[in-house]
Amino acid sequence: NNVNKVIPVLRISQLDALELNKALEQLVWSQFTCCFHAFKPGLLARFEPEIKASLWLFLWRFTICSKNATVGQALLNIQYTNDLSQIQKYQTLSKQQKLWYLICTVGGKWLEERCYDLFSKCPLESFQRTKYFINLIIRLLRLCELLNFLIFLQKGKFATLSERILGIRSVFCQPQGIRPIAFEYMNRELLWHGFAEFLVFFLPLINMQKLKLKISSWTLPVRKNFNNENISEISHKECSVCREWPTMPHTIGCSHVFCYYCIKSCFLSDIYFTCPKCGIEIQDLQPLKYNLEMKEI
Repeated sequence: NNVNKVIPVLRISQLDALELNKALEQLVWSQFTCCFHAFKPGLLARFEPEIKASLWLFLWRFTICSKNATVGQALLNIQYTNDLSQIQKYQTLSKQQKLWYLICTVGGKWLEERCYDLFSKCPLESFQRTKYFINLIIRLLRLCELLNFLIFLQKGKFATLSERILGIRSVFCQPQGIRPIAFEYMNRELLWHGFAEFLVFFLPLINMQKLKLKISSWTLPVRKNFNNENISEISHKECSVCREWPTMPHTIGCSHVFCYYCIKSCFLSDIYFTCPKCGIEIQDLQPLKYNLEMKEI
């Protein structure tokens, strides 16, 4: 039932309706393309503008044509009214307005995607001129849309250029209710942003290499069944950092051996680096003079 009184619509509600319409179009197109995933790639690319125009025509038939409102407007309790009428009461859109709305929206999108293909068979010189005029028209339309948007922000009417040209305006179907605002999502986002900023500040203060080596020294099994000679032999055949055969073996003043690159990188990252096995700090980094026969290797 049409209401007798015209109730203006908030600017934010009109912009929300436009965003909902865009989201619906993307959802419909994504669901439609999912049906052709098993087909040859690029099957829809050749006729993509025509297919999109058919889908938008289908949406227009069951939204503007029948209900005088888009899907986004219907969700927000909004309808289009004929602003050209001098009557203060609500007036549905005329057939000419609905048809021109179809031409401006669906036809305009199709023409924008196909405008270059329509003149591609022309001679090169005429095609270059046509392309120049097409780009000029598109720029002028973008400029007009920008001016219309600035006027919309000031006066709150006609969110799009096509609405202003056709004289159709958004109004509430029923008296405006209280717009609910939920702060749960905002609080969650603020909490996560604060936690992320805390981690960005706190993590560089932690020496991850030293912590890793400390934890690895705790988790290593304690070897009590080896005598001192076996322990010394094993410690000289294994880097205390990477647990591999030491490359360019060096010592820091204790009985353990390190690869040169392992101990040098640890020392550069932490000047107070300690041996992960015995806890001795680096006193003097010296190459290890330790000869092993090939039979032992």
